[in-house]
Amino acid sequence: MKKTLLVISACAGSFLLGAFINAPDDPKKPITSEMIDVASRVIGLVFSPAERDSMLDNLESRRKDYDELRKIDLPNSVAPALYFNPIPAGFAMPTGVSSFKQSAPTKFMLNRADLPYYTVGQLGELLRTKQITSVELTRFFLDRLKKYDTQLHCVVTLTEDLAMEQARRADAEINQNKFRGPLHGIPYGAKDLLAKQGYKTTWGAMPYKDQNIEVDATVIRKLEDAGAILCAKMTLGALAMGDYWFGGQTRNPWNTKNGSSGSSAGSASGVSAGLLPFAIGTETLGSIVSPATVCGVTGLRPTFGRVSRHGAMALSWSMDKIGPITRSVEDCALVFNAIYGPDANDPTTLANAPFRYAPVSSLKGMRIGYVRKGFESSYPNRANDSITLATLRGLGADLVPIDLPTGVPANRISFLLGVEAAAAFDDLTRSDRDDLLVRQTKNSWPNSFRSARLVPAVEYIQANRARTRLINEMAQVLKTANVDVYVSPSYAGGNLTLTNLTGHPCVVLPNGFTKEKLPTSITFMGQLYEEGKLLAVAKAYQDATDWHQKHPALQ
Repeated sequence: MKKTLLVISACAGSFLLGAFINAPDDPKKPITSEMIDVASRVIGLVFSPAERDSMLDNLESRRKDYDELRKIDLPNSVAPALYFNPIPAGFAMPTGVSSFKQSAPTKFMLNRADLPYYTVGQLGELLRTKQITSVELTRFFLDRLKKYDTQLHCVVTLTEDLAMEQARRADAEINQNKFRGPLHGIPYGAKDLLAKQGYKTTWGAMPYKDQNIEVDATVIRKLEDAGAILCAKMTLGALAMGDYWFGGQTRNPWNTKNGSSGSSAGSASGVSAGLLPFAIGTETLGSIVSPATVCGVTGLRPTFGRVSRHGAMALSWSMDKIGPITRSVEDCALVFNAIYGPDANDPTTLANAPFRYAPVSSLKGMRIGYVRKGFESSYPNRANDSITLATLRGLGADLVPIDLPTGVPANRISFLLGVEAAAAFDDLTRSDRDDLLVRQTKNSWPNSFRSARLVPAVEYIQANRARTRLINEMAQVLKTANVDVYVSPSYAGGNLTLTNLTGHPCVVLPNGFTKEKLPTSITFMGQLYEEGKLLAVAKAYQDATDWHQKHPALQ
């Protein structure tokens, strides 16, 4: 390895590895008391000379352990033996059977000018009534992907041959009245960190641009079982950060001079532009919420462990979540209904809670919380968010102020993500292939991965213990407020980081525009495993507005 890292152990069982001072070309130089002194001060501790001398043998022994550990083949798909559990103490898991009630279809005649922006539910009705075939629909969206990707840079790989094959099969089955459900014959796109046999899975990053992973991600398999049509692998910021990938920057259809945010950059951009009816995104710390906000679409971040991550790139094993990006809340429900559930290939999914969804006609008398600190602070979208609260009151909701827990500052333990990401891409750092990533700023992955090597294993464990406290405190907040759903500014108030750490589900949906005519959003939050209630409330709000029916004008 050309780079010499100042290394402190990231392996539980030792405190630190040591600092290699004045020996940039000799990482095997014996550890000295002076090295330990410098290394310990990096992490804010001081040991006496006698204590440092006593540590030398242990640290030399640990260094040999690390050398042997690095000889073990640990691809990104191998998860740690420790699994994150978002369930607080005393939590009662929802029980019973799942149920799904889709809104009654509205009869209408196909208007091809509106075809790019029909919802999944509307397209399903067109297919069911045979006003259009899946082959016609798939060809239509493939052509749009080809036409507008030159502006938006939202596609990594078109899966055209596969899509047409799947569409022909869907038409044959529909013609034989073998209807698989509301996604049967509907085109979609998948964020290109989900593997599909026969196609590259690039993770948006130059070092992996020719990578083939010959498995089908569980999410893709489930959508295939539901009859959906995979048209494209969509862009993501390299290794799931931002909107810069090895092919450039994915653009926002509302203003193509701007990026689409990330990391589910292509999924949000493509749906917003009417290039696909829905797409699959992922979130670790805002990667569904942020691009959905910027692109003016609707996204569901499910409860941690609700959707299998088998066949997906791992960034943070304790924070990664997979969910749909769509035009409407009910479209999120339709897609989630097809992809959630246990998978033996992902042990974090084995809590088999039911999913029960049914639209509600009124919010009258319903207690809905709102994050007081967020809404009362000064932030860019305050005016639109205030109107959202007024709309909820107008729908009859009883709005209850809540204060998020403060005993554990969420931003002080969010370094957990960086440590896990550094482990997931350890070989990339040690091989120097991190130099191939497009972005090389202080805030980009290469520097983050290197910096994470200095996080002591003890602090990583302590942060996870603090996370347990945060989970339990969050449960107490919701219990005291007696709410199943609360609303939060999408960015202000600290909700985004906190709830990505606790694993709670959210729906983000458009609630207006800025003075620059760019979309804004509001976030609805739910109890763990209660996506059904969350989606029903969010849909009632969305039905009372028309922001989701606004679309960018593409040239």
